[in-house]
Amino acid sequence: MSTPATGSNGQLPHQHAGHTADRTKAWWRDAVIYQIYPRSFADSDGDGMGDLGGVREHLGDLEALGVDAVWLSPFFPSPQADAGYDVADYRDVDPLFGTLDDFDALLAGAHQRGLRVVIDLVPNHTSSKHVWFTAALAAAPGSRERNHYVFRDGRGEHGELPPNNWPSQFGGPAWTRVDDGTANPQWYLHLFDAGQPDLNWDNPEVIDEFQDILRFWLNRGVDGFRVDVAHGLVKQQGLPDVTSGEHDALSRLDDPRWDQPGVHDIYRGWHRVLEGFGGDRMLVAEAWVADATRRALYVRPDEMQQAFNFGYLMAGWDTASVRHAIDDALGANDAVGATTTWVLSNHDVVRHASRLGYPVPASDQGAPAPTWTNGIGPDDPKPDDELGLSRARAATLGMLALPGSAYLYQGEELGLPEVTDLAPEVRQDPEFLRTAGAVIGRDGARVPLPWDSGAPAFGFSPSGRSWLPQPASFADYAANEQRGHPGSTLEMYRAAIDLRRTHRLGAGRVHWNEANPGVLDFTNGEVRVVMNMSRSPQPLGDHVLGDQGTRDQALLLESSPGSVIDGQLQPDRCVWLLVG
Repeated sequence: MSTPATGSNGQLPHQHAGHTADRTKAWWRDAVIYQIYPRSFADSDGDGMGDLGGVREHLGDLEALGVDAVWLSPFFPSPQADAGYDVADYRDVDPLFGTLDDFDALLAGAHQRGLRVVIDLVPNHTSSKHVWFTAALAAAPGSRERNHYVFRDGRGEHGELPPNNWPSQFGGPAWTRVDDGTANPQWYLHLFDAGQPDLNWDNPEVIDEFQDILRFWLNRGVDGFRVDVAHGLVKQQGLPDVTSGEHDALSRLDDPRWDQPGVHDIYRGWHRVLEGFGGDRMLVAEAWVADATRRALYVRPDEMQQAFNFGYLMAGWDTASVRHAIDDALGANDAVGATTTWVLSNHDVVRHASRLGYPVPASDQGAPAPTWTNGIGPDDPKPDDELGLSRARAATLGMLALPGSAYLYQGEELGLPEVTDLAPEVRQDPEFLRTAGAVIGRDGARVPLPWDSGAPAFGFSPSGRSWLPQPASFADYAANEQRGHPGSTLEMYRAAIDLRRTHRLGAGRVHWNEANPGVLDFTNGEVRVVMNMSRSPQPLGDHVLGDQGTRDQALLLESSPGSVIDGQLQPDRCVWLLVG
């Protein structure tokens, strides 16, 4: 990742042009997209596992929130070795979640409410139970069946050592030796769990298969695809050893596993498939690449439409890092005529209401906060929930004021914190299991949602069952406790999304204003955004007089009640001001 820029103090105001190149009218350019992790969203049949029926039952809540689209994490048939990211059949629905008819009904219901639907696609690997892989295990080395995956002979006198030193992202080696009864069994590559064998994207049959999978779902009416591990499909020829040791969150330029040039030919082919269906269908890349310039290569006009901006997610509570992440992303994407995405939480990282909740020195003290992306466990230092929620609401208000598209992760609109006290025996993340608990993993961000504080499982399931246990504290965050209550996190999200649309902030541009240390201050159109990331109150100007406002700067929205006192913005708060 690029080195963060210095702070904004004393710099001249700087502008980024709005995204006015090709594709300017597409819905996704300034959309607010809500990620649904189906198993944890809502359970309609009482088995303790969220399902498509549960999603359909809550479409009204999503419409009321004001989002433009939903993104569904995998719901395909799967052994669930990695919560559905190990797909056994790409053209069906796992009985855990329902049926294809249930999906069609959900899609129709969403479209009736004006909501677009984006689904997850997992092309780097399949499940080890996929028909292709079972055929590969039964076939001989060098066969057509094995060529769908990355099989190699081992090193050592009898092939007893893995083909190279690549580690699995979930712990241990990235190779498993097959048991085929031969003298020198081969090994297969799995950059993730052993139940997720990597596909061989040098094989034209793999390319054809996934283009056909795209067509299957496009014919059903989906509006786009989130592409899992988009930077990992193609590996460097010869599969050389990794020289950098342990893996980083963002891939290195010299890493043979990630971000190889060949991935772009694949996505150009996918672009042509989507173009054939019209209607502004879209692809968004999950690409943990070295920097914004590398990420922008995925969103050139003939490739994908969007790529997740993980540099922004990882910036922490630090003005210099956040401003650098904004400038870096806007500059790189403007260069290729692409929209920029913004995201603070998802199913793979610690929720930002907890990630930002550590009482480390604020940005004006020169020490950025830790990112805490790999889970928080019972023995780790605990975040301050009040501090974390205050900062999370402020960060969200800042994010929703930026030009481009914003992604929300289910439950963040309730202010949900990470669940940090899950017992080892209930954890299911392969990161935790394959490292014997050395990596806490992602279960804490995946605990089922609280909808009703007085209902079984807080309204998640009519039976009271829940695939991960919910803490008692979730009752205080339940949707029914916040709905219609001014000052609640839910109502702040609703107001921000509505004002974002009214003032067309997603289609605007950032103009930086001079600011005191520890303060981010920018204008987008007629809205001025000020975020106080310092430890002391900061003056907003002579003409900010609270909710009465003046013709110069009226207070549109505050991240928390009482954010402005005597014309000063309190620490860990953000406000939107109408400048006129």
